[in-house]
Amino acid sequence: MTIFNRRHFLAGTVATGLTSSLPVRKLRAANANDEVNLGFISCGGRAGQLMGQFSQVDGINISGLCDVDEKRLGLAKQKYPKAQGWTDLRDLIASKSIDVVVVATCNHWHCLAAIWAMQAGKDVYVEKPLSHSQWEGRQTVAAARKYNRICQIGTQQRSDPMQTQIKKFLHEEKALGEIKATRVNRYGVRPSIGKRQEPLKIEKNVAYDLWLGPAQDEPIFREKLHYDWHWDWNTGSGEMGNWGVHVLDDVRNNVFQDSVALPKRILGGGGRIALNDAGQTPNVHFAYFDTGSIPVVIGLSNLPAEPGARKSPAHPGPSSGYVVYCEGGRYEGQRGRGAAYDSDGKKIKEFKGRGDVLHQANFIDAVLKRDSSILNAEIEVGNDSTGWCNLANVAFRSGTGPETESADAIELEQWTALMGEMDRHLASYNLSRPHEKIRVSSMLELDPATEQFIGPGSKNANQYLNREYRSGYEVPALA
Repeated sequence: MTIFNRRHFLAGTVATGLTSSLPVRKLRAANANDEVNLGFISCGGRAGQLMGQFSQVDGINISGLCDVDEKRLGLAKQKYPKAQGWTDLRDLIASKSIDVVVVATCNHWHCLAAIWAMQAGKDVYVEKPLSHSQWEGRQTVAAARKYNRICQIGTQQRSDPMQTQIKKFLHEEKALGEIKATRVNRYGVRPSIGKRQEPLKIEKNVAYDLWLGPAQDEPIFREKLHYDWHWDWNTGSGEMGNWGVHVLDDVRNNVFQDSVALPKRILGGGGRIALNDAGQTPNVHFAYFDTGSIPVVIGLSNLPAEPGARKSPAHPGPSSGYVVYCEGGRYEGQRGRGAAYDSDGKKIKEFKGRGDVLHQANFIDAVLKRDSSILNAEIEVGNDSTGWCNLANVAFRSGTGPETESADAIELEQWTALMGEMDRHLASYNLSRPHEKIRVSSMLELDPATEQFIGPGSKNANQYLNREYRSGYEVPALA
C-alpha cells in the first residue's frame, strides 16, 4: 500500500510525529507501518548524501533512482540494488511505486522537475537553490498550492535546533541589544574549470537532451560536464546560488525571522577574474540589500587572497556564515555553530547544533501527517531565500563597468569596510573596482507586488528575472 492510497488512514491514526529533539531512529511515527517509497532524480554527489541521510529515518525505502548518466545510475544501483532505475525523470515521476520525489539535479532542472512531480501527485524534497530564475520559483510555489503537495527545500540548517536558540537570544532576550546591520560571507577557493578550444564532446552514456532539459543547447567549453555547470549561467547560479542560499537563508531566519521576503533595493557587482576559464559567473561578488529595516551586505570570493596564495582574503566573521552587528556586541553564525561577543570582543555564549537528517525527518513527518505547516523549510520560504541570491545575480549581470559612484554612495559602515576589502583583494590581482572586468549595478528598486524592478536600470535588470525555455521543457505559468 503506498502512502497515497493510505492517506486518509494516516490522517486518522498518526497522532504523534517527528520533533527535532528526538533521536533520528525514533523520528518515524510508531503506527505508520508501511514504507515511504522515495525516488531520487539525479545520482550525483549531493543526491548520494541525501540518500544516506534519508536512509537514517525509519521506514524510508529508496525504491527509485534516476540519472541521465548511465554510469552514475549504475553506481547508485550497486549501493541500492532493490531500487528501480530510470534514465528519464518522467518515468520515475509516473511510477506508482514512488510516493515522494527527491530532486537533486542541476539548478536549471529544480523547478520543472518539482512541478512535474507535484502535478503527478507526488510530494517533493527539492535541493537548493529552488530556482534558476525568480519567475520559475513563483510557479513552483503555486504548484504546491494548486496540487496540495508537501514541498520542502534542502536548506537543512532550518531544522537545526540551534536556530531556535539563536532567535531567542537575539530577539526575545535581546542579549546584545538592537540589531543594527548584518554582514554575510562566502569565501572559499575554487580552481579553474578550464577552457577548451573545441566544444566538449558528450559521452555516449549521457542522455544529453534530458540533461539539458529547460536549458539552451549551447556549446560547452569547460573540461567537465558534471558539477562545473554551477559556473555557467545556462545551467547554474554561481557561488551566490550555491552557498549563498544557505548563508542568506540563515539571515532571513535568524535576523529577520522571515519577516522580510525580498529586499526593497539591491546593488551588486563583481567579476570573473584571474582564471581565464570558461566560467561565466563571478568568482568575486558583492551586494548590498536594503530591506527597509536592517541592512545586509554580502561578500564572496572563490580566489585566494593573492596569486599563489592558498587562503581566502581576510574578512570579519566566518568564511561561510554571517555576522550580526548589535548595540552591545555581535553574533557570528555558521553551519552547526555560532558565538556571541560583547562590545569588548569577549565571547559570552556559544551555540552548537546540526540539521542533517533532522531536516529529512521533518519532511517525512509532514508527508505522513499531510501538513505542510510543520515544514521547517516550506517551499515558499525556500523561494524567498533563493530570491535574494537570484536578485544578487541579476544585479551583477545588469551591471556596467568601470563604475564606483553608485557603490560608494552607500553610507553604511559594514559596506564601506567590505568595499575596502574588495579593493585590496582586486589590487592583488592588478585590478580595481573601476575596471572593465568588474561590473557594478545601479541601485535597483524592486516592486514587491510584481517582483519586477522599477525605475533606473530596471529594463536591463528585468530581462534576467526569467529565461527562455527549450521546447518541451517549459516551466508552466501557474501563478
